[in-house]
Amino acid sequence: MSQSILPHQMTRPASIHKQWLELSATAQHALRLTVLAVLVAVGWLIVYFTGGTAYAYPYLMLIPVILAAAWYQLAGALVSACAVSLLLAFMPLDVATSELQTPANWLVRLGLYLVLGGVAGVMFQRLHSAKRHSLHASYIDSRSGLPNYLALEEDLSKGLEGNSGQALGLMVVRITDIVDLLETLGADASDELVSAIGQRLGRVVNGRARIYRFNGPELMVLLNSADHEVLAKVAQDVLSAGEENLVIQQMPMRAQLILGYTLSTPGTQNARQLIHEARVAMFEASNQQRSCSAYVPAYRKRTMQAIWLISRVRHGLENNQFELHFQPKISLADNSVCGCEGLIRWRQEDGQLIYPGHFMPKVEKTTLITPVTRFVTEQALTMAAHVPGGVSINVSARNLLDNDFIEMLRALISQEAVPASRLEVEITESALMADIKDGSRSIRAIRDLGVGVSIDDFGTGFSSFQYLRHLPLSGLKLDRVFVMDLESDVHARKLLGCMIDMGHALGLVVTAEGVETRGQHDILVQLGCDQAQGFLYSPALPIGDYERWCDDFMHSDRSALSLAVESGRTL
Repeated sequence: MSQSILPHQMTRPASIHKQWLELSATAQHALRLTVLAVLVAVGWLIVYFTGGTAYAYPYLMLIPVILAAAWYQLAGALVSACAVSLLLAFMPLDVATSELQTPANWLVRLGLYLVLGGVAGVMFQRLHSAKRHSLHASYIDSRSGLPNYLALEEDLSKGLEGNSGQALGLMVVRITDIVDLLETLGADASDELVSAIGQRLGRVVNGRARIYRFNGPELMVLLNSADHEVLAKVAQDVLSAGEENLVIQQMPMRAQLILGYTLSTPGTQNARQLIHEARVAMFEASNQQRSCSAYVPAYRKRTMQAIWLISRVRHGLENNQFELHFQPKISLADNSVCGCEGLIRWRQEDGQLIYPGHFMPKVEKTTLITPVTRFVTEQALTMAAHVPGGVSINVSARNLLDNDFIEMLRALISQEAVPASRLEVEITESALMADIKDGSRSIRAIRDLGVGVSIDDFGTGFSSFQYLRHLPLSGLKLDRVFVMDLESDVHARKLLGCMIDMGHALGLVVTAEGVETRGQHDILVQLGCDQAQGFLYSPALPIGDYERWCDDFMHSDRSALSLAVESGRTL
């Protein structure tokens, strides 16, 4: 019956190997020479006490010769062959009769040992050379010629173990547009780009750091002695180097770099922790649309929270934990309610509300955006049937470029039996410009349904007036950054006035968001803005509260602005 191998039995060889590697080179040599000496002594004694060299036992002395060949290759094999042959040369041919060997006898044995030892030495020498070459190759990225992830881990581990009070700095540099090059010119061109960027980074750090290729589009920069000031300076130097054009396969190009960096602390446990921190910082920079970010522990906590929330989204949908809150839009011509915006909220089991900024950016990058958008649209259409004006909802770039989204809109409008004109979708400039051709096609399809389309956060993105002129839009929403300084900055007022005039010239309804003071409200009225939205009038409210708010307004002789201020809904 076979016996199972216990876990501790499996780990013994690995443990012994680890202990061997932890020995110094001198200690390893001393231990090897001791083993060889013991084997030679034992072999000599066996030959002597079994009668002498006339018998087969002298061949036992080949064991230390072969072992010396394995440890010290050709030189070790030849030296050990000579040593054991000379020892055996002074041993009698027959111990019992004290008959001595003839010179020919021990010289032939010496020649045999030298030949066998030499062959073994050459074989082991080639094996060791192949192993060294293979080991070296395993630490090099073959396509770019840079040290790879394994080399980085080993260097980091050594640096952390031998830390003498100086911190290690680690920086990850991502080439964000490498995919475009890969699609255009192929893998060889992308590898050439990585190699060129690596060489440029090498010149930037000028011997202060080592450059590694972590994966396809990412490079790592390791500084053995650094602080926050040094890392920040190197980061700026790296970004500046990225601004210079490169020529890849006779095509001039500029590589867009995003980087994150971190510094080891006494609490840094291992290399992978430091790598993880640097990449978390890099992803934070990417998410915040910045070029560079330093790691802070809050990033990791926020990332873990986002991952946990994403894993709970489907559960939340199935258990009716999501709800839509509604923020009114006020007509500045007569201070009447002319619609509202539906904003998603996630109510946890303990009653706590989670705002969309904590989960929607992640949801928008997954297939979960489809059921979430369906929920929002259903709730908005239900609400649009019995509140003043229409309801607007936010649509992501993924929705906009998804053909199924248009069909879902058509089906839900038919199902809810609500006039399509009472629904408006708000699309950010960045979502539109992500794929202007397909985005424009989707906007036309949405407008063909009778649904309004408004550009959200206008002025913060990259919209071309040429595209705006030809798109069948119904409105523009001016971002809050243009509203916040209206009372104190005359240039802000002039700029906003121009944007309002431009919107009107295109036949669009212009809405200002983020209105928080009476002064901002009055200036928007003077500038001819059509609608306003913000905490001055009301925050986003649950369905029941919003309906009561609308009912109070409709049965009041006071203006919406006065009602809002007097009812304490300001911020």
